[in-house]
Amino acid sequence: MIKIMLVDDHEMVRTGLKSLLETQPDFQVVGEAGNGIEALKKVAEIAPDVVVMDISMPLMDGLETTKKLVELHPDCLVLALTVHEDKQYFFQMLQAGAKGYLTKEAAADELVAAIRSVADGNVYLLPALARWLLEDYNELASQAQVSSNGTDHTGLNALTMREREVLELVAEGNTTPRIGEILTLSPKTISRHRERIMNKLNLHSTAELVKFAIRTGLVKAG
Repeated sequence: MIKIMLVDDHEMVRTGLKSLLETQPDFQVVGEAGNGIEALKKVAEIAPDVVVMDISMPLMDGLETTKKLVELHPDCLVLALTVHEDKQYFFQMLQAGAKGYLTKEAAADELVAAIRSVADGNVYLLPALARWLLEDYNELASQAQVSSNGTDHTGLNALTMREREVLELVAEGNTTPRIGEILTLSPKTISRHRERIMNKLNLHSTAELVKFAIRTGLVKAG
Protein backbone atom coordinates (compact mmCIF):
# COMPACT_ATOMS: atom_id res chain seq x y z
CA MET A 1 0.00 0.00 0.00
CA ILE A 2 1.37 3.42 -0.99
CA LYS A 3 0.56 6.03 1.66
CA ILE A 4 -0.10 9.43 0.06
CA MET A 5 -0.42 12.93 1.49
CA LEU A 6 -2.03 15.76 -0.48
CA VAL A 7 -0.74 19.32 -0.05
CA ASP A 8 -2.78 21.98 -1.82
CA ASP A 9 -4.41 25.18 -0.58
CA HIS A 10 -7.68 24.44 -2.43
CA GLU A 11 -9.92 22.03 -0.53
CA MET A 12 -11.90 21.15 -3.67
CA VAL A 13 -8.70 20.10 -5.42
CA ARG A 14 -7.69 17.90 -2.50
CA THR A 15 -11.15 16.33 -2.38
CA GLY A 16 -11.09 15.57 -6.09
CA LEU A 17 -7.60 14.11 -5.92
CA LYS A 18 -8.48 11.95 -2.94
CA SER A 19 -11.55 10.54 -4.69
CA LEU A 20 -9.48 9.77 -7.77
CA LEU A 21 -6.52 8.21 -6.00
CA GLU A 22 -8.51 6.03 -3.64
CA THR A 23 -10.02 4.19 -6.61
CA GLN A 24 -6.59 2.52 -6.85
CA PRO A 25 -6.32 -0.63 -4.71
CA ASP A 26 -2.72 0.09 -3.69
CA PHE A 27 -3.24 3.79 -2.81
CA GLN A 28 -4.24 5.20 0.57
CA VAL A 29 -4.58 8.96 1.18
CA VAL A 30 -3.44 9.24 4.80
CA GLY A 31 -3.39 13.03 5.17
CA GLU A 32 -4.06 16.46 3.72
CA ALA A 33 -2.66 19.95 4.26
CA GLY A 34 -3.50 23.40 2.94
CA ASN A 35 -0.05 24.97 3.30
CA GLY A 36 3.57 24.06 3.89
CA ILE A 37 3.63 24.68 7.64
CA GLU A 38 0.69 22.35 8.14
CA ALA A 39 2.26 19.82 5.78
CA LEU A 40 5.56 19.61 7.68
CA LYS A 41 3.73 19.04 10.94
CA LYS A 42 1.54 16.28 9.51
CA VAL A 43 4.35 14.52 7.66
CA ALA A 44 6.15 14.10 10.98
CA GLU A 45 2.99 12.55 12.44
CA ILE A 46 1.82 10.21 9.67
CA ALA A 47 5.02 9.42 7.66
CA PRO A 48 3.53 9.19 4.13
CA ASP A 49 5.45 7.48 1.34
CA VAL A 50 4.65 10.12 -1.30
CA VAL A 51 3.63 13.76 -0.86
CA VAL A 52 1.75 15.28 -3.80
CA MET A 53 2.82 18.92 -3.50
CA ASP A 54 1.34 22.12 -4.93
CA ILE A 55 3.74 25.03 -5.41
CA SER A 56 1.72 28.22 -4.91
CA MET A 57 0.37 28.18 -1.35
CA PRO A 58 0.04 30.70 1.50
CA LEU A 59 2.31 30.83 4.60
CA MET A 60 4.91 28.47 3.09
CA ASP A 61 4.99 27.59 -0.61
CA GLY A 62 5.71 24.19 -2.11
CA LEU A 63 9.32 25.01 -2.97
CA GLU A 64 10.34 25.89 0.58
CA THR A 65 8.23 23.06 1.98
CA THR A 66 9.93 20.53 -0.29
CA LYS A 67 13.39 21.72 0.76
CA LYS A 68 12.55 21.38 4.45
CA LEU A 69 10.70 18.10 4.00
CA VAL A 70 13.58 16.45 2.14
CA GLU A 71 16.01 17.70 4.77
CA LEU A 72 13.94 16.51 7.73
CA HIS A 73 12.44 13.36 6.21
CA PRO A 74 14.76 12.05 3.44
CA ASP A 75 12.69 8.87 3.01
CA CYS A 76 9.56 10.87 2.12
CA LEU A 77 9.22 11.41 -1.65
CA VAL A 78 7.74 14.55 -3.21
CA LEU A 79 5.78 14.75 -6.46
CA ALA A 80 5.06 18.30 -7.61
CA LEU A 81 1.54 18.84 -8.98
CA THR A 82 1.04 22.42 -10.09
CA VAL A 83 -0.59 24.79 -12.56
CA HIS A 84 2.86 26.14 -13.45
CA GLU A 85 4.26 24.84 -16.73
CA ASP A 86 7.31 26.96 -16.13
CA LYS A 87 10.99 26.10 -16.61
CA GLN A 88 12.11 28.06 -13.57
CA TYR A 89 9.65 26.36 -11.21
CA PHE A 90 10.48 23.02 -12.80
CA PHE A 91 14.20 23.22 -12.03
CA GLN A 92 13.66 24.84 -8.64
CA MET A 93 11.43 21.97 -7.51
CA LEU A 94 13.86 19.32 -8.79
CA GLN A 95 16.75 21.10 -7.08
CA ALA A 96 14.68 21.26 -3.88
CA GLY A 97 14.41 17.48 -3.99
CA ALA A 98 11.15 16.67 -5.78
CA LYS A 99 11.21 13.31 -7.59
CA GLY A 100 8.57 14.21 -10.16
CA TYR A 101 6.80 17.17 -11.75
CA LEU A 102 3.32 17.22 -13.25
CA THR A 103 0.97 19.99 -14.26
CA LYS A 104 -2.67 19.90 -13.18
CA GLU A 105 -3.61 19.51 -16.83
CA ALA A 106 -2.13 16.00 -16.81
CA ALA A 107 -4.50 13.07 -17.31
CA ALA A 108 -5.63 11.06 -14.31
CA ASP A 109 -3.73 7.96 -15.41
CA GLU A 110 -0.53 10.04 -15.67
CA LEU A 111 -0.90 11.11 -12.04
CA VAL A 112 -1.45 7.51 -10.96
CA ALA A 113 1.58 6.37 -12.95
CA ALA A 114 3.69 9.21 -11.53
CA ILE A 115 2.88 8.30 -7.93
CA ARG A 116 3.71 4.65 -8.49
CA SER A 117 6.95 5.55 -10.27
CA VAL A 118 8.08 7.94 -7.54
CA ALA A 119 7.15 5.41 -4.84
CA ASP A 120 9.35 2.85 -6.62
CA GLY A 121 12.33 5.19 -6.36
CA ASN A 122 12.21 6.57 -9.90
CA VAL A 123 11.86 10.08 -11.30
CA TYR A 124 8.69 10.90 -13.25
CA LEU A 125 8.39 13.84 -15.64
CA LEU A 126 5.85 14.56 -18.34
CA PRO A 127 7.55 14.25 -21.76
CA ALA A 128 6.59 17.83 -22.58
CA LEU A 129 8.50 19.02 -19.50
CA ALA A 130 11.36 16.54 -19.67
CA ARG A 131 12.66 18.39 -22.74
CA TRP A 132 13.91 21.09 -20.35
CA LEU A 133 15.93 18.52 -18.45
CA LEU A 134 17.31 17.15 -21.71
CA GLU A 135 18.36 20.62 -22.81
CA ASP A 136 20.14 21.20 -19.51
CA TYR A 137 21.73 17.74 -19.67
CA ASN A 138 23.02 18.36 -23.20
CA GLU A 139 24.53 21.64 -22.02
CA LEU A 140 26.30 19.77 -19.22
CA ALA A 141 27.52 17.16 -21.69
CA SER A 142 29.01 19.91 -23.86
CA GLN A 143 30.74 21.43 -20.85
CA ALA A 144 32.09 18.02 -19.86
CA GLN A 145 33.45 17.51 -23.39
CA VAL A 146 35.18 20.90 -23.37
CA SER A 147 36.77 20.26 -19.96
CA SER A 148 37.46 16.56 -20.49
CA ASN A 149 40.69 16.80 -18.53
CA GLY A 150 38.60 17.54 -15.43
CA THR A 151 39.23 20.84 -13.71
CA ASP A 152 37.56 19.69 -10.46
CA HIS A 153 39.64 16.63 -9.68
CA THR A 154 40.99 18.34 -6.59
CA GLY A 155 37.47 18.38 -5.19
CA LEU A 156 36.93 14.75 -6.16
CA ASN A 157 40.18 13.78 -4.47
CA ALA A 158 38.89 15.29 -1.23
CA LEU A 159 36.23 12.55 -1.04
CA THR A 160 36.72 9.14 0.50
CA MET A 161 36.05 6.05 -1.61
CA ARG A 162 32.71 5.55 0.15
CA GLU A 163 31.75 9.17 -0.49
CA ARG A 164 32.61 8.73 -4.18
CA GLU A 165 30.38 5.65 -4.31
CA VAL A 166 27.51 7.58 -2.74
CA LEU A 167 28.04 10.57 -5.06
CA GLU A 168 28.06 8.33 -8.13
CA LEU A 169 24.81 6.63 -7.08
CA VAL A 170 23.18 9.99 -6.32
CA ALA A 171 24.22 11.32 -9.74
CA GLU A 172 22.70 8.23 -11.39
CA GLY A 173 19.32 9.16 -9.90
CA ASN A 174 19.08 6.67 -7.03
CA THR A 175 17.07 7.57 -3.93
CA THR A 176 18.55 7.54 -0.43
CA PRO A 177 16.81 4.24 0.51
CA ARG A 178 17.94 2.62 -2.75
CA ILE A 179 21.56 3.72 -2.21
CA GLY A 180 21.35 2.24 1.26
CA GLU A 181 20.21 -1.07 -0.22
CA ILE A 182 23.02 -1.09 -2.80
CA LEU A 183 25.73 -0.28 -0.26
CA THR A 184 24.13 -2.22 2.62
CA LEU A 185 23.91 0.90 4.77
CA SER A 186 21.03 2.62 6.55
CA PRO A 187 19.31 5.62 4.92
CA LYS A 188 20.52 7.76 7.84
CA THR A 189 24.12 6.78 7.13
CA ILE A 190 23.66 7.63 3.43
CA SER A 191 22.17 11.01 4.40
CA ARG A 192 25.22 11.73 6.56
CA HIS A 193 27.53 10.83 3.66
CA ARG A 194 25.57 13.19 1.38
CA GLU A 195 25.86 15.98 3.91
CA ARG A 196 29.63 15.50 4.22
CA ILE A 197 30.00 15.41 0.42
CA MET A 198 28.09 18.67 0.05
CA ASN A 199 30.13 20.30 2.81
CA LYS A 200 33.45 19.21 1.28
CA LEU A 201 32.49 20.34 -2.22
CA ASN A 202 30.51 23.42 -1.12
CA LEU A 203 27.48 22.21 -3.08
CA HIS A 204 23.90 22.73 -2.01
CA SER A 205 21.54 20.54 -4.06
CA THR A 206 21.24 17.24 -5.88
CA ALA A 207 21.38 19.09 -9.20
CA GLU A 208 24.77 20.58 -8.25
CA LEU A 209 26.03 17.13 -7.21
CA VAL A 210 25.00 15.72 -10.60
CA LYS A 211 26.75 18.54 -12.45
CA PHE A 212 29.92 17.99 -10.42
CA ALA A 213 29.86 14.23 -11.06
CA ILE A 214 29.49 14.77 -14.83
CA ARG A 215 32.13 17.50 -14.93
CA THR A 216 34.71 15.33 -13.18
CA GLY A 217 33.89 12.22 -15.22
CA LEU A 218 32.60 10.25 -12.23
CA VAL A 219 29.48 9.55 -14.29
CA LYS A 220 29.12 9.73 -18.04
CA ALA A 221 27.18 12.49 -19.76
CA GLY A 222 25.47 10.77 -22.62
